[in-house]
Amino acid sequence: MEVIEQVSIIRDRIKALRCDGKSIGFVPTMGALHEGHLQLLRASAQENDVTVCSIFVNPTQFNNPDDYKHYPRTMEQDAALLKTVGCDILFAPHAEEVYVQQPLLQFSFGPLETVMEGEHRPGHFNGVATIVSKLFHFVQPHRAYFGQKDLQQVAIVKQLVQALSFDVEVVRYPTIREANGLAMSSRNRRLDAAQQHTATILYSALQLAKEQLGKKPVYTIKATVEAYLANVDQVQLEYFEIVHPDTLQPLTDVQPGQEVALCIAAFVGPVRLIDNILVNFNKV
Repeated sequence: MEVIEQVSIIRDRIKALRCDGKSIGFVPTMGALHEGHLQLLRASAQENDVTVCSIFVNPTQFNNPDDYKHYPRTMEQDAALLKTVGCDILFAPHAEEVYVQQPLLQFSFGPLETVMEGEHRPGHFNGVATIVSKLFHFVQPHRAYFGQKDLQQVAIVKQLVQALSFDVEVVRYPTIREANGLAMSSRNRRLDAAQQHTATILYSALQLAKEQLGKKPVYTIKATVEAYLANVDQVQLEYFEIVHPDTLQPLTDVQPGQEVALCIAAFVGPVRLIDNILVNFNKV
């Protein structure tokens, strides 16, 4: 596996590969890799000639400086893992190369960024769009792979690709979970053993909501989930929403045959976690 830190070198390397007719798969990450990331990398290795993984903890998408400071950084372990899943190039740029100057460009994603993560993390998706745009320019991938756990982020990236005419296919893969149901996340490393056990209640809440779809009104399901989590020690619910899976807009009613996304965000101790499941109402 080749490790590249300089933007100029990754540009030249990718240019040569594309000139040779090679297809480029790309998995952008912030490191602290887990099985969810590895699934994306295996898929890329299977579907492309060359797989590139970037590791860059992007400062512009953190609206909480403390969250950025404590985000896990495990480059040595990550590099070892990448070698086991067919990654050809690890691109690990330094912040001063990625952001030669303070970014001033502002992105607007309309209604998509006014709900859920956009509402509770102002500026977050502007930072995501900025870094994804830069990485797509650097790596020039044919396909880019993202996990469903960050459902709203995937929707933002798809809108970005369409708006700026990036010649890249955005591929979304299902969330990978621990045996207890907890969605795999780099942030899980910040939870102690007791908190990791407590965090499984987020998935339980999603399952509870899934069971009630079609049996109770949306507003009642939301109230049930809020009550279910209200008195759980160390859990502070930020939002639970039942939304359209593509637009992420809240739904007030669910019709037979309709696919919906159940989305949740909560603090478990000091760590903010998100999760979601996609449900086809006919298959509840």
